[in-house]
Amino acid sequence: QLQLVESGGGLVQPGGSLRLSCVASGINLNYYAIGWFRQAPGKEREALSCISSSGGTTNHADSVKGRFTISKDNAKNTVYLDMNYLKPEDTAVYYCARVTYCATYVSDLSAESWGQGTQVTVSS
Repeated sequence: QLQLVESGGGLVQPGGSLRLSCVASGINLNYYAIGWFRQAPGKEREALSCISSSGGTTNHADSVKGRFTISKDNAKNTVYLDMNYLKPEDTAVYYCARVTYCATYVSDLSAESWGQGTQVTVSS
């Protein structure tokens, strides 16, 4: 059974960095694309980034392009989201999910299974 577990969230000052991890069990990430999403209080869930099964294709939302980087280590069955130059508006619960494919426009991502989320708070 597929299980995705996020970790790496926490409290960080504006301008700081965090690395989120998404560890998969029950599936082999060599064969699946993964996306990162976030949801802030009172807001809809927002798609951020995706990576293809091979890792050869990555796409990011304009809101995080140039600041966030998605990568994967298939040997560890893990997908990462490196977040730099964090802003208070990045505060949210961050989720990873298996997606049908890594869409060019991440707003088109179709998620099939979700992790439980990890809280990221950007505040001084």
